[in-house]
Amino acid sequence: MNISLKIVVAEVSSIVRSGVEVQMKRLSGFRFQLVEVARSELVHETIRTHKPDILIINPSMLVGFTLQQLKEECACPAMKCIALLYNLVDRSILMPFDEIMDIYQTNDEIKQKLDRLYAEEIHGIAENDEQQILSVREKEIVVCVVKGMTNRAIADRLFLSTHTVITHRRNIARKLQIHSASGLTVYAIVNKLIELKEIGKP
Repeated sequence: MNISLKIVVAEVSSIVRSGVEVQMKRLSGFRFQLVEVARSELVHETIRTHKPDILIINPSMLVGFTLQQLKEECACPAMKCIALLYNLVDRSILMPFDEIMDIYQTNDEIKQKLDRLYAEEIHGIAENDEQQILSVREKEIVVCVVKGMTNRAIADRLFLSTHTVITHRRNIARKLQIHSASGLTVYAIVNKLIELKEIGKP
């Protein structure tokens, strides 16, 4: 499971920019494309050109514009903004930011921040991955259902209890979001679990 993110790092210090890049690329669960900006007057142009998912910026580089103005002028309303800190700043300056990152944070702490920012996307990917995977036993039960067998008959065929069959069928419905025998029939045919001539034949 990976989320691909385009990131602009706006920071005067090349050492800090490089450090951020190294840290980000060590994080599991994400793939990053990073673009660096060293001067505040280039921030707008870079955001406009690259349309990043995340802007990591030293707040001191917000000269003559706010984050909201930056998002509007560069047509990036959904861009997440993370304050990059390595000294004390007025906390009121940090209010518009989605997150705060300082140079003393560990990889785990940085990953937790990104996980929070992209919790919905991560959850959605996990759900999609789960929906695509049926166990061997679940595939056997799909085939039996498509053949028109009852839960009792499936249990006898596969040497299971009826309760276990019912549990498997619930899991199959949850994973595939299919709640009818006709829907399972289509799924089984498309995924080559059964041939047309076998449908309805126990």
